[in-house]
Amino acid sequence: MNLRPPRSATTGTSETGTATGPRRQRSRSGPARRLRRGAILAAALLSAAGLSAAPAWAAPATPAAPQAPAPATVSPAAHLAGEPNFGPNVYVFTPSMPQSQIQATVNSIASQQISNQFGTQRYALLFEPGTYGSAADPLTFQVGYYTEVAGLGGSPGDVTINGTIDVYNQCFPTTDGSSNCIALDNFWRSMSNLTINISGQTGCQSNTDFWAVSQAAPMRRVSITGGTLSLMDYCSAGPQFASGGFIADSSFSGNVVNGSQQQFLVRNTSLNGWSNGVWNQVFSGDPGAPPQSFSATSGLAGGTAPYTTLATSPVTQEKPFLQTDSAGQYSVFVPALQHNSSGPSWASGPAAGSAVAISKFFIATPGTPVLAIDAALARGKNLILTPGVYDLKAPILVTRPNTIVLGLGFPTLVPQNGTAAMQVLGVPGVKLSGMIFDAGPKNSPVLLQVGGPLAARTGSATDPTLVQDVFFRIGGATAGSATDSLVVNSSDVILDDIWAWRADHGAGVGWTSNTADTGLIVNGNNVTAYGLAAEHFQKNEVIWNGQGGEDIFFQNEMPYDPPSQAAWMSGSADGYPAFVISPRVTSFSGYGLGSYCFFNQGVPIESTTAFSVPNTPGVQLNDVFTRFLNGSGSIDHVVNDTGAAVTTDNPGPSDVVSYP
Repeated sequence: MNLRPPRSATTGTSETGTATGPRRQRSRSGPARRLRRGAILAAALLSAAGLSAAPAWAAPATPAAPQAPAPATVSPAAHLAGEPNFGPNVYVFTPSMPQSQIQATVNSIASQQISNQFGTQRYALLFEPGTYGSAADPLTFQVGYYTEVAGLGGSPGDVTINGTIDVYNQCFPTTDGSSNCIALDNFWRSMSNLTINISGQTGCQSNTDFWAVSQAAPMRRVSITGGTLSLMDYCSAGPQFASGGFIADSSFSGNVVNGSQQQFLVRNTSLNGWSNGVWNQVFSGDPGAPPQSFSATSGLAGGTAPYTTLATSPVTQEKPFLQTDSAGQYSVFVPALQHNSSGPSWASGPAAGSAVAISKFFIATPGTPVLAIDAALARGKNLILTPGVYDLKAPILVTRPNTIVLGLGFPTLVPQNGTAAMQVLGVPGVKLSGMIFDAGPKNSPVLLQVGGPLAARTGSATDPTLVQDVFFRIGGATAGSATDSLVVNSSDVILDDIWAWRADHGAGVGWTSNTADTGLIVNGNNVTAYGLAAEHFQKNEVIWNGQGGEDIFFQNEMPYDPPSQAAWMSGSADGYPAFVISPRVTSFSGYGLGSYCFFNQGVPIESTTAFSVPNTPGVQLNDVFTRFLNGSGSIDHVVNDTGAAVTTDNPGPSDVVSYP
């Protein structure tokens, strides 16, 4: 993940740290958690963003963000006769329920999950069509780890929450009494398919819904009215770092506060104001987005805003979602494929697409044998994975075209015997969404494989495979290793919000412990990626071998922990490029691509370059940069041998507007 520049909620000035950067936050169990951006960079970044003065959205008072109530027992969800049985951790709320009952349930889950970074509990909170809360009695709650919040209507306007649904900074103890309130570890949560009419906030939080998240925390199909969406919790104590993020298919009637967010991707979303940028804010198909302004000075004091703005998204298909009709019948809606699209898919009425009856799905729980799952898929069933951790003795095999695999509440797949967790054969139109892949105790060659070795010949441009809101971890929650996280062999695949993370904190973390070469390998042709992040892998983070690829937004941190330069060499070259495009590739486009370094072992580590690409006219990179975060060492070039080095003395960013 990433370090970010803080902002003072009261003055808008920087929170300056020591020469060694911000202190690490500490987990409650004691091991060091991941460091983000050096606080010493804040002043320059805020100045570059034009935020040296107090912003209009920062109120004079700065109370700490309210925390959830003291942990309460989480009662299992009730299963009503005649409805699908999604298990004890999927809660379905109706407008006829007493609001006190809904409030008590969501509060009990939040109080357990807000600090439960590597726990095994997972939840989905689903709202049937209707209105919840009121101006006099708003429904307001927080979203913690492994919690999915979603409406069950056909459009976001079918479910209205009068209140707020929030993610705030977490405040961690320090040894010197300083504050350490940050959003840097606010991962693995989501909100989708509903409208928030902001109500009930007071003081610094007035008229604002806070979504202070980092990676793996998508917002999709959300309409926010009646106030501001803030991606930074500026009402808590400092330093308020944040490292997002992903928003798609949404609409905001008020301003969006980016604040301290280091980078963000916004796709197919209607905007009505965007406050600022830090290093890499990318807009794809967003009416009302800021104009293109990335330049050689973006991110530097006095430089232009780091905005990469594309008028349309080249090819999209929104994520399938669970819905109910007026008779209470469940189905999964599959939105239609779009080309060169702008704005939300539902902006002019119900989105185009088709509904798949719930009877066509096999509903699995963590206790379901993988052989039973595979048998159901082989019979032509689609698959819903309910919340929980799935210890898999063998891979889940997706063998038929157009199969939907939908995760509820962040189901987590962990291979136990050195296999993949899931393999998709070379069939088109498969739709995978809403799940986590954890490396298991025996090294897996790959965690998710999309298509077999010859699958590049079998893709379909009119029926692409989708991989959406899918996240990978090597270590952190559990000790494990995997050579590669995601390998895409099929052609005509859309990757939409991917985060592959070799953990820098948590269980089983160390250079020789959570071993992992590469986050993503693309072998198929005509693969399009939005919101791609890969961090801390020990060789290349991304290897792109396919023709006709396109990547809109890339966020990367090189590994923190090479113990020596000799341990991190690519042949005779120092370090590994983060993003490699194979020499045989003749066509590729990239927009808004960033790579950062923080080598924290106390020895100087260098990487010769961050992006290695063939020098051919058909391979085009736009708005590319590197950034030195902290520690020692350097990244010597941005793309091949182009771009200035970033070091302790010259942290950057080092910007390359276009290459070649």
